Amino acid sequence: AIQLTESGGGSVQAGGSLRLSCIGSGFEFRRYCMAWLRQTPDKEREIVATIEGDGEAVYYRAVRGRFTISRDNDKSSVSLQMDNLAPEDTGTYYCATDVLSCPRYVDVFDDWGQGTQVSVSP
Repeated sequence: AIQLTESGGGSVQAGGSLRLSCIGSGFEFRRYCMAWLRQTPDKEREIVATIEGDGEAVYYRAVRGRFTISRDNDKSSVSLQMDNLAPEDTGTYYCATDVLSCPRYVDVFDDWGQGTQVSVSP
């Protein structure tokens, strides 16, 4: 079965940085879209960033220029470097995947990880 193992969440002050990592198994990693999704404290769900198998990345407007998604197909891993964090970035971050190309809607993703908490203090 598809498994996504996340790490890197934590608490940071505004302006700080965190790096999230995810290891995927149980599927042909290099062919699959990988993504980072988040759920805010008010339960809103957002696509933070997606990355195609060939490395093409798309970012949620609110994080563009501050976050960077990357993948290493040889290691079946995807990372999210988050810089200049703000309190509105607080939420539960999920590693997610979908077969082939990346969806444009958060609810379409086939598989989600367990999530890792990110808390940004003023």
